[in-house]
Amino acid sequence: MSTVKRTWILNGKSVAVRFPPGRRLLDVLREDLGLIGSKESCGEGECGACTVIVDNEPVVSCILPAGQLPDGTEILTIEGIEKKRAGRLLQQAYIEAGAVQCGFCIPGMVVSSYALLSKNPKPSVKAIREGLAGNLCRCTGYTKIIAAVKLAASRLPAPKRK
Repeated sequence: MSTVKRTWILNGKSVAVRFPPGRRLLDVLREDLGLIGSKESCGEGECGACTVIVDNEPVVSCILPAGQLPDGTEILTIEGIEKKRAGRLLQQAYIEAGAVQCGFCIPGMVVSSYALLSKNPKPSVKAIREGLAGNLCRCTGYTKIIAAVKLAASRLPAPKRK
């Protein structure tokens, strides 16, 4: 059986991995690399539970063939985000705002929130809704999730001016 070999920057570190052609990024992350924070829910790219950041853009990993990602691709998962100060602030805000219920969608929500705040550190409610549009939650009704993102944004340091 043939395999694909890739070397990516995963959560800030170089990692080499081999996998069968056509294997989904979600499966490579969870099964081959042991990063189980990203969840599979729909398997169709509709719910966002498996969201990761690839080259600074949030993507659903359940429909992305890993072989499409060339060497040098930067991938950031929930495990990498939780090691960053902004990621910890975001996770704490989710807890304080009561935005975590069953927890199944939360890794994808936090990843999408992190991607949003990385580009727009002081988003409006409309921008938050748009930034989280690809993520579904069946428990919270989104009000507390939006409040969590706003809370995290209020705690982030002002962006550095160039």
